[in-house]
Amino acid sequence: MRARWFLALAACLWLAALARDAADRWVAATVLPPLVPDTSVEVLDRNGVLLRAFLVEDGRWRLAVDPASVDPAYLAMLVAYEDRRFHAHPGVDLRALLRAAVQAAWNGRVVSGGSTLTMQVARLLENGGTGQVSGKLRQMRVALALERRLSKQQILGLYLNLAPFGGNLEGVRSATLAYFGKEPRRLTPAEAALLVAIPQSPGGRRPDRHPDQAEAARSRVLNRAVGAGLIDADQAAAARTEAVPDRRRPVPALAPHLADRMRAADPGLRRHQVTLDARLQARIETLAAEAVAARPEALQVAIVIADHRSGEVLASVGSAAYTGDARQGFVDMTSALRSPGSTLKPLIYALAFDEGLAHPETLLEDRATDFGGYAPQNFDRTFHGTIRAREALQLSLNIPAVALTDAMGPARLLAGLRRAGVNPAIPGNQPGLAVALGGVGVTLNDMVQLYAALARGGVTLPLRVTGTGTGGGRLVSATAAWQVADILSGLPPPPGAPENRLAYKTGTSYGHRDAWAIGFDGRHVIGVWMGRADGSPVPGAFGGELAAPVLFQAFNRLKPQLDPLPPPPPATLLVSNAQLPAPLQRFRPRTAAFQAADAPRVAFPPDGAQVELVGGALLVRVGGGKAPFTWLADGRPVAVATRARDTLLDLPGAGFVTLSVIDATGQSARTQVRVLPP
Repeated sequence: MRARWFLALAACLWLAALARDAADRWVAATVLPPLVPDTSVEVLDRNGVLLRAFLVEDGRWRLAVDPASVDPAYLAMLVAYEDRRFHAHPGVDLRALLRAAVQAAWNGRVVSGGSTLTMQVARLLENGGTGQVSGKLRQMRVALALERRLSKQQILGLYLNLAPFGGNLEGVRSATLAYFGKEPRRLTPAEAALLVAIPQSPGGRRPDRHPDQAEAARSRVLNRAVGAGLIDADQAAAARTEAVPDRRRPVPALAPHLADRMRAADPGLRRHQVTLDARLQARIETLAAEAVAARPEALQVAIVIADHRSGEVLASVGSAAYTGDARQGFVDMTSALRSPGSTLKPLIYALAFDEGLAHPETLLEDRATDFGGYAPQNFDRTFHGTIRAREALQLSLNIPAVALTDAMGPARLLAGLRRAGVNPAIPGNQPGLAVALGGVGVTLNDMVQLYAALARGGVTLPLRVTGTGTGGGRLVSATAAWQVADILSGLPPPPGAPENRLAYKTGTSYGHRDAWAIGFDGRHVIGVWMGRADGSPVPGAFGGELAAPVLFQAFNRLKPQLDPLPPPPPATLLVSNAQLPAPLQRFRPRTAAFQAADAPRVAFPPDGAQVELVGGALLVRVGGGKAPFTWLADGRPVAVATRARDTLLDLPGAGFVTLSVIDATGQSARTQVRVLPP
């Protein structure tokens, strides 16, 4: 008899083993759906704050989230309410299924569900139903397979990304942003309970449509949380008094034009982190909307703010509103080619100072002039006669700027633009003197980068929205850059703006199509463009009246007070006109002189050479030209009225230096060399 019992027991164990082995093979053979759900492309600011997100292909908001970035109190409440033995069962909780079956049989209806969180994840991954027996069996099989492939934390992460929260919201992060306007890392008990309740009936418990049902479901979750010891009765009572959100907040959509560019540049990347500051971006977008609110319906505005020390773009507003209305807000005007008007003049003067053509105190002639058939006029159709270069730039006079460009050659101005990182579009690819007055296509981003180089002491550093900055080259000498900044900081602010030392320049393109204002202090640079996106004229629009007030308001919204401009470099020549070397006291137009056979040239050292100082001095040699000669190093006279063609120049030390020589007739030549350390 005993032997038969042993044989029967052995047979049962053998059959159980066979059944278990078959079940293992059945689970192991499960074909799982993709385990990495498609999530929204996101653009984050410098601090990780969401700037903008994009819908996934099926039109849903599914913002990626990790359990580590979700409030632990919510996770505990979720597990306590949905699946108390989540961390113990293998994917299917037989005890919960048995309890649900007994309750259904006793009450004649379903009282509680037996699905685990893992089974819910299986259903969400396959977008399956919940009512059919076959569907439930499939969920159980997938759940068992998931538990073998993934950790509990990974399964929980899938639930947090896929759980439905009403409408086109999927995932807890989408829900907290839409219903509470915040990330899920910190939630109140009332918020956590509502988030636990909604996925059980996402259509019927949407708080923005069915607040009573949502509130009742939230209360049940709070009761369960009290029973589980997660919160006490007082906390639950306080949570019940918290209002259920009655509307959906829009998903953040800051910097939409920049976000579009980032997504287009790398479509496969899910998260793009940029240098922008979300709070500043929001303030500047509000400013942009205010700037055109009372203006003609087609007027548009664009604003760029950057830290010129690091090259980081802090705010980028491509239009007043990202819409397809009469303002054509969908066009990114920070990267649209426009005429810069007079905003190129600071570069013209800086290059002229470096060339030894002029000094801020040099006298220029503002009178009717014909430059080989090109006869520009000042904007107000008047002339000022003899005037200092400082005043000519502050008044934005056209004749002196064209005369300086004529002396240098338009190619020198275009080369300067390219050194600054600007890619100018030249009509007909034939640069002429009209370039000096805006006859070239540039972007707002280009112009902010150009002014950033002037603000940085003449050194270029490409503006950037991602990554780390790379060193740039020299655009103009530190002395020339400071001289231009000093001149621009002397401009009076627009009416109503605070008196300060903001260095800024305005510009208006031909036909009043573009109004500009670009300025900088010791830390930041801001550019403002206003006009119409289609390029049509804006009658009566001037940069000083239209864009300059917006520039000053942008600085006010950036920070409470300006950073001071730097002091002059040691080599800066701070003297009156009478104390200048004779060739610098008065500028002489030299259109024909550049073609003269006896024009001076720097015979030594050649351009681009690396040289060493001998006894602290550098030997230079001038060929051609008429004595006496004046030599300048980075715009500072270092040898005045010397008749010798070989001269020893005392230079301050190692580094790049621009040498200019001016002869008795006012003709000049230049070279840039690198002085090696001893």
